Amino acid sequence: MALDIILKYFPNLTDHQKNQFSKLGHLYTEWNSKINVISRKDIDELYTRHVLHSLGIAKIIKFKPGTSIMDVGTGGGFPGIPLAILFPKSNFYLIDTIGKKIKVVTEIAKALELTNVEGVQKRAENVKFDFDFIVSRAVTSLPKFNDWVKGKFSKKSFNDIPNGLLYLKGGDLTQELNEAGKTFKSYNLKDSFSEEFFETKKVIYLKGF
Repeated sequence: MALDIILKYFPNLTDHQKNQFSKLGHLYTEWNSKINVISRKDIDELYTRHVLHSLGIAKIIKFKPGTSIMDVGTGGGFPGIPLAILFPKSNFYLIDTIGKKIKVVTEIAKALELTNVEGVQKRAENVKFDFDFIVSRAVTSLPKFNDWVKGKFSKKSFNDIPNGLLYLKGGDLTQELNEAGKTFKSYNLKDSFSEEFFETKKVIYLKGF
């Protein structure tokens, strides 16, 4: 059962959350046949490579109620939708420049009755308000990404870590992080998840201001 891998690491889900996570497989398989948001070889590994990977951020921080989070370059809704299921009292603003992908995000959020998710076709540079956290999954190099989201962090922090960027990426990031020129923390997801897929995967945290 695909849900088992989520319960392995997040055993305290409510029945409602379990139901929402269990629906993701069918929903993404159905939508992916119409609009390709996940590679064909990855759709069979949806729960490991997309859902659980997205939830790696939840091993770094537990978003408090009322936290605002923007997911930049969300694609089909990762990491935003799994995080929105896990943190139903936080608000998620999912953006992508491709309208077809935002259609998938919107329809899946509607099917799951996720009232804390808004999907919008927009570039990060054109967003006019700020957020407590910005999340993303390997959209581009960190220095370029920093330029996109500069000035979009709320100045007042109330979570356990200061407001900032939580970036999911794999491989050797030494050069990118040096070029980003900001204080960062790097978290290895292999310390949280035992599956081979996570061997080189990381969450990079950069303070927002």
